[in-house]
Amino acid sequence: MSPRTSKQYEEIREEKRALIMDTALEHFANEGYYATTINHIARHAGISKGLMYNYFESKEALLKAIIHKSITEVLNYFDIDRDGYLSEEEFEFFVRKVNVMLKEKRSFWRLLFQILMQNDVREQFLKSFVGSDSLIHSGNVPDLNLPASQVMKMITDYFIRKKKIREEGYDPMVEINMFLITLKGFAITSIYMDENEDENNQKAINRIIELFK
Repeated sequence: MSPRTSKQYEEIREEKRALIMDTALEHFANEGYYATTINHIARHAGISKGLMYNYFESKEALLKAIIHKSITEVLNYFDIDRDGYLSEEEFEFFVRKVNVMLKEKRSFWRLLFQILMQNDVREQFLKSFVGSDSLIHSGNVPDLNLPASQVMKMITDYFIRKKKIREEGYDPMVEINMFLITLKGFAITSIYMDENEDENNQKAINRIIELFK
């Protein structure tokens, strides 16, 4: 049997990392973030506690990695040509891909929302992604060549451009807030829908696009 290549070792490492994150996500959601220990995660992932620390230096780092992964997955579909300009077609593509992603990975997003509903975790999330040491403040979206501040700038510019063609009294900032609130509400509703409600779900996403495209 020939020795493993560096690529194979990297694949094995990524598989183990994914296993740890999936195990942690489930137990953070079901048992609570603070009640779940590194030892507990390691045991259920079938690895040693010592090996766990080869992948994540702390439970906090593990939680951040899970949230980073979710943000990255969503933003992979944003401004797909990476030209810094969000067109109407790219806006619609992003909204529709978010809908597909939520539907295909309902279990993952249900667990993630359960974690973020925990008060202490929500505070940590806001500190990590909104506070002074946040992802936005640092100016980088993980694994993407796309500054986080640029994401909001592109969304803002998109709605400001709409002012020229919308009715008098149109307020871009109000529209941005309405869009984000609507998308969040849709996401939460969508992940708890039964599969037989997917037709209504599609009608809802079409309406969101109609309202904000």
